[in-house]
Amino acid sequence: MAELENPYPLAASAADALPVEAAAGTYEQGGVRVEAARGWGWIRDGFDYFRRQPGTWILLALIFGALLIGVSLIPMIGSVLTILLVPVLAAGLLAGCQTLESGGELELAHLFAGFRRHTGQLMLVGLIGFALTAAVMIPAALLIGGGGILAIMSGSASGAASGAALGAALGTAALVGALISLALFVFVNMAMWFAPALVMLQEHSAPHAVAESFRGCLKNILPFLLYSVILFLLAMVASIPLGLGWLVLAPVVFGSVYAAYRDIYFAR
Repeated sequence: MAELENPYPLAASAADALPVEAAAGTYEQGGVRVEAARGWGWIRDGFDYFRRQPGTWILLALIFGALLIGVSLIPMIGSVLTILLVPVLAAGLLAGCQTLESGGELELAHLFAGFRRHTGQLMLVGLIGFALTAAVMIPAALLIGGGGILAIMSGSASGAASGAALGAALGTAALVGALISLALFVFVNMAMWFAPALVMLQEHSAPHAVAESFRGCLKNILPFLLYSVILFLLAMVASIPLGLGWLVLAPVVFGSVYAAYRDIYFAR
C-alpha cells in the first residue's frame, strides 16, 4: 500500500484530517480467506469500537440518519442525492474506525471526511450500486410482464376464469421474479460492502473497489453467512424499542465492516 499523504494540508485541527499513518499489515489484493468464526468476531470487534466512545458514536448515528432523512425529502432530487451521499458518509465513519484503531479519537468531523477526499469516486460507488440494484430487478419486471401476457393469451374461457388465470400467472411470476432478484441482490451487497473503505482508505477507483469487494466477500462466504444471521437477529432486537437500539447497532455495524475489511484485506 502506498504511503498516504496528508489530504488536508489546510485543516485547522486534527479533527479535520484522517490519520496519515499506514494501516498495520500488508495489503492483500483480492483479500484472503478467514475462519468462519470470524463472522461473529467482526460484530464483537465492531462493538469494541463502539464502546470506546459510545456518546460520539450515538451522536454520529443521529446526524447520519437525520441527514439521510432530510436529503430524501428534497423534491425531485432527494432519492438521487441519497444514493450519492451514503457511500461518502459511510467512508467517513470507516475512516473514524481507522483512527480508533491507530489510537486516536473519533470526532464529528470524521462523518464528513469523505467530502474532503475521493468524493467523486465515493459518489460513483453509489451510482454503481444503484445501477447494479436496477439490473437485478430486471428479472422480476420481465417475469411479471411475461406472466401477464401469458395469462391474457390463455384467458379464452369465461371472464372469471380469465381473471383467475391472470391473477395466478402474475402471482407466480412475481414470486419467482422476486426470489431471483433477491438472490442476485446478495451479489450486489457483496460488491458494495467494502467499496467505500477501499476507495477511502486504500485509494482504489470506484470500479476497482467494487470488484475487490466482491472478490473479498466471495472468498469468505461462510463467515459472512454467520455474520448475516447474527446481524439479522440483532436487527430484530434493535427494532423492538421504537428502533432505538439502532443507535447502538448502526455504529456496531460500521465497526464490524471495518473489522472485516482489516481481517480480509490485510495480512498481519
